Amino acid sequence: MNNHDGRGAQLALNNRFSKLSHEPRADFLNYCENEKESFRHKKTIYKEVYPKTIINKITSPDVGMQYSMNPYQGCEHGCVYCYARNSHEFWGYGPGLDFESRIMVKKNSSKLLEDKIRKKSWQACTIVMSGNTDCYQPAEKSFKITRSCLEVFLKYKHPVGIITKNALILRDIDLLRSLNKNGLIAVHISITTLSEKTRRLLEPRTASIKKRLNTVKKLSELGIPVNVMLAPIIPSINSHEILAMAKAASEAGAISVGHTMVRLNGSIGLLFYDWIKKRMPDRANKVMRQIEACHGGNLNDSRFGVRMRGEGKIAEQINDTIKIAKRKYFTGKKMPVLNTELHHLHKNDQLRLF
Repeated sequence: MNNHDGRGAQLALNNRFSKLSHEPRADFLNYCENEKESFRHKKTIYKEVYPKTIINKITSPDVGMQYSMNPYQGCEHGCVYCYARNSHEFWGYGPGLDFESRIMVKKNSSKLLEDKIRKKSWQACTIVMSGNTDCYQPAEKSFKITRSCLEVFLKYKHPVGIITKNALILRDIDLLRSLNKNGLIAVHISITTLSEKTRRLLEPRTASIKKRLNTVKKLSELGIPVNVMLAPIIPSINSHEILAMAKAASEAGAISVGHTMVRLNGSIGLLFYDWIKKRMPDRANKVMRQIEACHGGNLNDSRFGVRMRGEGKIAEQINDTIKIAKRKYFTGKKMPVLNTELHHLHKNDQLRLF
């Protein structure tokens, strides 16, 4: 059994859309075993790509956003439960180790963004960065694509939301402060656990919990609105931490908290089951049964209105605990509605130049 320390997925699943698959030769596997190394323990590879569009319209009624954009495809954070793993197959890669070691870098993101929001037909509304993969994952430290996009949002006075679990967002505090002066920015920090041991297993390459809470604190001290996402809630792994996580988020300065229930669509169910059998064998079967109990006996759940919150007794207990946490720590607080008017005025001013 190969253990891929430092990675979330422990399997390199083949792409289900591909008729061809790669199986390593037995003599090479024997060599790796003798040398005590894994043939799949490979460094992250970044591939520059140039898509034709970058803004995605969200049609799901229960996601809470209208448009999203993702400067990167694939995510080195390696969160084993991540729903975005399935989307990697559309790029010709597998949802397992490929997802976190083969990263597509969308080099023309800021140009595509600028072209889109300059159009006469574009009506300003919040565009959320990281609807699929984290815009502040490790690649951003080198490529700075997220920063270049924030410069475009600031230039055109356009509202933007950010979802991340990386403290790297603090690098761009200058842009965030400028955006916030005109009510153009909202930040959503994802916190899944307060246990570093659990975090290292679930999300091996993410920022530590201490760094994330400090990020909430620093942003909040500057008046930048921060929502903390307790996501996903996984029965018998982090479900007992809900109140403690909400309290920590509130004390750090967050003004709201949200959550989603774990759901293991597509290939994620197989990846997660393999992972938990290796990482948490003592509770593997219990956790899997409880996840199924939250989704009508299935790991998959694509039902609008149900998939994010789940159903059944376990889901009800979790949702009730979230309600208690909101009443206890966030009464009278809510995230602001971002400003869309300045972008319209800015476009009109520019049109008058012609």
